[in-house]
Amino acid sequence: MSWETVIGLEVHCQLNTKTKAFCGCSTAFGAEPNTQTCPVCLGMPGQLPVLNKVAVEKTILTGLAINAKINLESKFDRKNYFYPDLPKGYQISQFAVPIVEGGYIDIPTKDGGEKRLGVTRIHMEEDAGKSMHEGLDAVSHIDLNRSGIPLMEIVSEPDMRSADEAVAYLKQLHQIIRFLGVSDADMEKGQFRCDANISVRRPGEPFGTRTEMKNMNSFRHIKQAIEFEVLRQIEIIEDGGKVIQETRLWDSVKNESRSMRGKEEAHDYRYFPEPDLPPLRVTQEEVDQLKAGMPELPAQLRHRFEAEYGLSAYDADVLTQTRELADWYEALVAAHPADPKRCANWMANELLGRLKEANQELHDSKVTPARLAALLDRLADNTISGKAAKDVLDAMMDSDDSADAIIEAKGLKQVSDTGAIDALIAEVMAANPAQVESYRAGKEKLMGFFVGQVMKASRGTANPGLVNQRLKALLKG
Repeated sequence: MSWETVIGLEVHCQLNTKTKAFCGCSTAFGAEPNTQTCPVCLGMPGQLPVLNKVAVEKTILTGLAINAKINLESKFDRKNYFYPDLPKGYQISQFAVPIVEGGYIDIPTKDGGEKRLGVTRIHMEEDAGKSMHEGLDAVSHIDLNRSGIPLMEIVSEPDMRSADEAVAYLKQLHQIIRFLGVSDADMEKGQFRCDANISVRRPGEPFGTRTEMKNMNSFRHIKQAIEFEVLRQIEIIEDGGKVIQETRLWDSVKNESRSMRGKEEAHDYRYFPEPDLPPLRVTQEEVDQLKAGMPELPAQLRHRFEAEYGLSAYDADVLTQTRELADWYEALVAAHPADPKRCANWMANELLGRLKEANQELHDSKVTPARLAALLDRLADNTISGKAAKDVLDAMMDSDDSADAIIEAKGLKQVSDTGAIDALIAEVMAANPAQVESYRAGKEKLMGFFVGQVMKASRGTANPGLVNQRLKALLKG
């Protein structure tokens, strides 16, 4: 009898506010340890928190983007626990009444459809500091620059049934957050990290005992960790044992997990209302204003690109991975409106491929939408061939010269003069009489040979379409 995997995710996402959640300290990444702190985020006695309004707005925007309910009144609580990098001994969070409840994210399925995955809540809280263990002579140090940075904790329903579904959910959520601009969501910097609650059961049975895999910040590692944990739990049960509810850490070097501690329940944190912050109240008018200013989200963009520009679902997905990509593509289409599909092909396959090889980002590219459009214009009017266009693009990657200047300098203009092409064909036929005779005897596959010879004779400048057309006429005899 088969096993069914049950997965729920808790995502911690740092909001990209300029200052921390409850004080005026900078949130800039990479500063010297413990230089961006104050009595509030250091947990000094008698210091009072003041809520960051921008953090509230960014959390509401995220809730709106996942079709959730925004609670016009929410409350902050104290979550008590000891950790070396938690100087107050508690974390200001939301437990009883979060600011965002419900919602969902749709992920693509293998059959081309969509699966809806529920979101339980999004609550606001503050980040802890960072314990540093490596390269410090076996002594752990604490950096509290991160302490107090505003976080959203986005808690899903246990709706995922495979590691692939979990990763698809995370990628959709990551993309939405980046489009909204509420977080840079840089996973390498810990700005978007995930805890996975994992259990297995026989289909139709109640949920099994779950374990929590902590603080993963790579899609690849998340997939590996879930798949490892599923197999570990199945082996335990099939060997007659019982899964223990616990928190585990993923070791990405050894590709295995290890036990960290017994899993805490809510009562272990001794939640109680935060006495230094009043209830958070927002008006429906404020929520409506934020909703009116929301950008077009990835799913909306994908559907519009398919409908408006005739793109395939794959191309639309590639070109809406980031806001920058989508805007760049639309600028390219505006400059070369005759063929949006050609724009998509050249941007997705040619330009992005070259940028990846060069380890460059789109915003660093010398090739702008206007410059690529000028090249596509020359391709469209048959000034150059497709092969020559790729050579021109190669040159443009390292040059500020225009497409026309490069075409002229390299002598890449396509020969579309019928007389000149007929003369080349005559030379090729004269040099290959046996092949001409074989072609006329019925070996039509030799057409490829003749096209290649004519293109070689023209040094690649002959118009391939015209070459084919004239060969068919002249080879008939």
